[in-house]
Amino acid sequence: MDETIAAEREAGPSEPSVGTRFSAKEIHENVRHAAEEEMDRPAPALWFSSLTAGMAMTFSFMAAAYATTLVPTRFAAAAAAAAYPLGFIFVVLARNQLFTENTLEPVIPLLTRLNRATLFRVLRLWAIVLAGNLIGTLAIALILAHTDVVNTELDTALLSFAAKGIAGGFWFTFYRAIFAGWLIALLAWLVASTRATGAQIVLIWLTTAPISAFGFRHSIAGSSEAFYLAASGGTSWWQSIGSFVIPAILGNIVGGVILVAIFNHGQVAAEIDEEDGRQEA
Repeated sequence: MDETIAAEREAGPSEPSVGTRFSAKEIHENVRHAAEEEMDRPAPALWFSSLTAGMAMTFSFMAAAYATTLVPTRFAAAAAAAAYPLGFIFVVLARNQLFTENTLEPVIPLLTRLNRATLFRVLRLWAIVLAGNLIGTLAIALILAHTDVVNTELDTALLSFAAKGIAGGFWFTFYRAIFAGWLIALLAWLVASTRATGAQIVLIWLTTAPISAFGFRHSIAGSSEAFYLAASGGTSWWQSIGSFVIPAILGNIVGGVILVAIFNHGQVAAEIDEEDGRQEA
């Protein structure tokens, strides 16, 4: 039995030990194992993965804005929320690096093994992924703003959606970003609870549609809106970065780390410590 437990701790459980669903501890180990692999990846691999994710996240912005053109005004918010998960689906299923997922995944190994080396690995991952995500969204935002890649009707919808999406100022954005960070870290936890692609798509939709529906602030999807608005002359670059991107990042970190990573680790920490104690004995 101890050998089985040790093997699962190394690779993550492949099947539930009892019943039809993974337990909280098994989900924890699936998240931890995936995070350990990601933190060990070479910097160039993380960079290209995060750059790809940033570019793909722009499809959430574009899909939501496009959806508002298809329905009467009173249904625009609901239509946008229904379409908003598109970029997240692309990124999560492709296993690209999204910064807000990483407010959960690498934090689990850090909470399991509190030491300087693991903290350094987490900060390294965060720095590479965040930079790649933001440069990816910036690149596509500049293309959208300065080329004819979309028609005039969609361009107008993009401007309107972006202006609403980044409004509110520093503290308003920070507060609402906490809830978006909570939802995305919850997404990462829930996706680790199933191996079925169809179920994962449903879980991604269920956890990201509310971000748009409730006006929460997601740092990466929102940065595509902020950068597009600035590149189009709808706001200043300082306003887009200082009043949206920075507080959204900080709020997402607080929501993901505290409301999901720490709490979900806390529910299984005693069991993990007990297993470690038995193995050492």
